This record gives sequence, C-alpha cells and structure tokens, in this order.
Amino acid sequence: MEAGEFDVAVIGVSERSWMLGAGVQRDLGGLRVLPITSVVSSTGQHRSDAFAQVNPLRKVPALKDGEFTLAESVAILLYLSRKYKAPDHWYPEDLQARARVDEYLAWQHTALRSSCTRVMWQKMMFPMFLGERVPPETLASTLAELDSCLQLLEDKFLKDQDFLTGSHISMADLVAITELMHPVSAGCQVFKSRPKLAAWYKRVEAAVGEDLFQEAHAVVMKAKDLPPADTAMKEMLKPLVQVLLR
Repeated sequence: MEAGEFDVAVIGVSERSWMLGAGVQRDLGGLRVLPITSVVSSTGQHRSDAFAQVNPLRKVPALKDGEFTLAESVAILLYLSRKYKAPDHWYPEDLQARARVDEYLAWQHTALRSSCTRVMWQKMMFPMFLGERVPPETLASTLAELDSCLQLLEDKFLKDQDFLTGSHISMADLVAITELMHPVSAGCQVFKSRPKLAAWYKRVEAAVGEDLFQEAHAVVMKAKDLPPADTAMKEMLKPLVQVLLR
C-alpha cells in the first residue's frame, strides 16, 4: 500500500500514536492507519518552515488528515480514537470510566511527563549529545521528583488494578508507558524496585504486543547513540536547555 493511500499521517516521533494506530488496525481488521514520518526533534527538522506548514508550534508529533492538521500527542490520540471508532477500552464511552482516563491525561503533563523528560535530558542528552555538564544536585533533585511521581502513579492511579484506569488497557497506559521509557533509555532502573509497576509494564507490553512495543520505542531507546550535536544545533537548543535545567 502506498503512503498516499492511508487515511492519516502522523509526523514525528509519537510512540503513543504508533501503538494506538497499530492496535486499532489490528482490532478492526486492517483499517488503514498511521504511516509515521520520522521527524526526530534532536535533528531540528521540526524547526523547518516545511514542518511549520503542518504544525506552526514546530513541535512533534503532528497529525495531517487531508487538509486538517493537529498538534499535541494527547489531542492526536483522542482524534484517532474517535475517527476510527477505536475499541471502547482505549477511551470508554462510560462517563466515569472516561473521566478516569481524562484525569490521568490531565495530571501527567506537569507531573510524570515533565520529570521523565528532564531526567532523560539531564542524565543522558546534556552530557552525551550537547556536551553540557549538569550539576549533580540538579539531577538528584529531578530524580527525586521522578520517584515521587512514580509513587503517585502507583498509589493514585494503578492501585491494585491491572491497568491505570481499570481492568483493561486504555490511553492512560499508553501515555504513561511512553513517558517512562525516556528515563529507561537513559539507564534509570525505573521498575527495578517497584514490583507492582514492573508487573503493570509487562501487562501493557503484552496487551500492545511485544514486537509493536519494541518497534514503537526504538527511536527513544537509541537516543544514546546519537552523534554529538554541532555548534548550530547547540545554539538552536539553548532555549530548551534553560527549560530542562530548571
């Protein structure tokens, strides 16, 4: 099938959209979903004028559906689930079950997502990719913040359930697992001392499918192999450095 035959293109590194799209495709018997064009943010391609035509925010991922474009990964997930009438467990019709998914999606932006991203950059990307020294106390503080978020993830959301919002996998689980793979890629043993979270990880991987799970996270797991950034890239990433060292 040619790329032009697909209904929707997701542009950028979007592990969540990849897994949901493939899951929908599998569940609904071959529906045409998601050719993903790789625009890796560390290369700066998302800053180009061409990419800005799809997403003026110049961030990945972005979605293009005919003339319609959309930014932000959670918004893209919700759009895909509604457009393709994804199986109910991803984003339930039941008011309170859906509210539990929404609750997690609202919390994670300034909690787990923030700490996972900063851990990956402070522990791996700054020293290896940018050649920037991170003060030990800054990294220690960020790791402590991540640990607090992991405890909340277990106590508030997972509890004694199979998945974050109940007995079936949902978008909340996809969003959470993709964030956690960022510190994992930097060498953090996120699941080692947390058996409940480790068991949840295995259930998510099994529900998605091991091959798809590994494929979806291949880019982030290989981030450590990126060549050092050149001077132009370092200059372009200066604003990001300031944000991620807070």
